[in-house]
Amino acid sequence: MRSGRVEDYVERFASFLADEVEPLEAELAAREVGTPFNPRLDEAGRMHPAVWEARREVQRRSAAAGLYAPHVPSGGGFSRVEMQHVEEFVYRRSGLGLGLAALAWTEGPNAAIEHCSPAAREHWLEPLLAAEITAAFANTEISVGTDVLAMETHAVRDGDDWILNGDKAWITNAHFADVMQVTAVTEPGAGTRSLSMFLVDARAPGVTRGRDIPTMLDDGLTGELHFSDVRVPAEDVVGDPGDGFALAMTWINWRRMARGGMCAGWGSWLLERAVDRARTRTSGGRPIGEQQAVAHMLADIDADVYTARAASLQIQTELDALPGGPYGIPLDHAAPRLLSLIKVINDESFYRVADRALQVHGGSGLRKGSPEEKLFRLARNLKIPAGTVEIQRNAIARGLLR
Repeated sequence: MRSGRVEDYVERFASFLADEVEPLEAELAAREVGTPFNPRLDEAGRMHPAVWEARREVQRRSAAAGLYAPHVPSGGGFSRVEMQHVEEFVYRRSGLGLGLAALAWTEGPNAAIEHCSPAAREHWLEPLLAAEITAAFANTEISVGTDVLAMETHAVRDGDDWILNGDKAWITNAHFADVMQVTAVTEPGAGTRSLSMFLVDARAPGVTRGRDIPTMLDDGLTGELHFSDVRVPAEDVVGDPGDGFALAMTWINWRRMARGGMCAGWGSWLLERAVDRARTRTSGGRPIGEQQAVAHMLADIDADVYTARAASLQIQTELDALPGGPYGIPLDHAAPRLLSLIKVINDESFYRVADRALQVHGGSGLRKGSPEEKLFRLARNLKIPAGTVEIQRNAIARGLLR
């Protein structure tokens, strides 16, 4: 059951889509620069600036309306159960439209940054909450993915400041971010205390935006970042030195938990589209939905969406009830298994949903840029970021064997 403030949020969000987003979508469509999820790319392979600016305008208006960041304490403080209901509504109602930008994604504020200093709060967090600037989470390196303790990016003290050197890759929003949320080694050999997190000004001397990295999402938002003798003030260390691993996991676990609402919302949207297709597409003079093969695909989509949604709500209820909740530092010992369950359940089920939805649409589903084709690629992509599904299974097993 949705809480009163969630009901209020979704009502205001629905009005926001109609009053603010739909006119912007019409303006964007008239410019013929692509769509938010299938944008044209510029000469460097990056998202067309007109599409990026349309997303940014939605973000700014959303923040002004108090809709942008309910997931963080400073932006609304919704529980994870409440956020699943919010995210499900937003993804189902927005589909692949511009409205998705109205809910802060990885370029917005997050629970890890909430641990910043008072100076950084004023300089970075408050502008992020207002959608005046955007961020990038710079954790992954070209040869280091899941094994974050093997990263080579490092920082050393220089008086009260830190000097940062290294390279990051596969970074979402690398091309546009105003501030980089960078994890780096500060005490080699200290295990999970070896890393620290820094907020790095994108305009600081020594910061370079690298090449675009084309991915199967084809959205021009993934790239490299390079740091050469970048001076970072002590006030821009997030938390304390040595907290970097726990803070990075706070960010990563947020993205794992968000799978519940995202996959429920998009899964329901794909199911609605598949049912409509099965009713209106005919073969041999009869709707294809009357064919058992198609009917069974619809039933399987429904079962996957329903069970993954229910499981995610139950798990997030348990996470909310843990000491310290889902973002506690240190994290409760029961949390890793639960977090991994959300991700692996949704990654696997949503892939099946997207595959079957595309199959129901037949040839039209294969059309480049169709919702089914785009979400099929996105569903395959989900199995890797924020920890591969294989790593999630390892974490689940460790939780069972503990």
